[in-house]
Amino acid sequence: MSNIRITKQFSFETGHALYGYDGKCKNVHGHSYKLSVTVIGQPITDTSNVKFGMVIDFSDLKKIVKEEIVDVFDHATVFNKNTPHVDLAAELKNRGHHVILVNYQPTSENMVTDFAEKIKKRLPAAIKLHSLKLQETDTSFAEWYASDNE
Repeated sequence: MSNIRITKQFSFETGHALYGYDGKCKNVHGHSYKLSVTVIGQPITDTSNVKFGMVIDFSDLKKIVKEEIVDVFDHATVFNKNTPHVDLAAELKNRGHHVILVNYQPTSENMVTDFAEKIKKRLPAAIKLHSLKLQETDTSFAEWYASDNE
């Protein structure tokens, strides 16, 4: 049986700031992120299975990514918790804002790596995460490939 790649795309709005950065991104700002999630596996061959012919039901993949990424990061502001941005984060939280503190500089590169780890933990054993593409703007994106990280 052939291995097949399945891709589902998502979008969410997230703010962030890059502490210590020497450009405009040191300021709090946001992006309309687009996330493409590609998994790989063999289609189900059991004709009695309601998911016969599928690698994974798109709705099952959607549930995983929404719970782990989209519902968490959408309309949130992300800061590195190991910087003085924790003071700004506390102020925003006190004013009712959704803030996420992470152990890394919230660049697209680090976010896509974080997302890969979260998604991999939730996939069925027969399905492997192949790649992620996190698009920050129309012309800028970070990609994560399993083959680069084995």
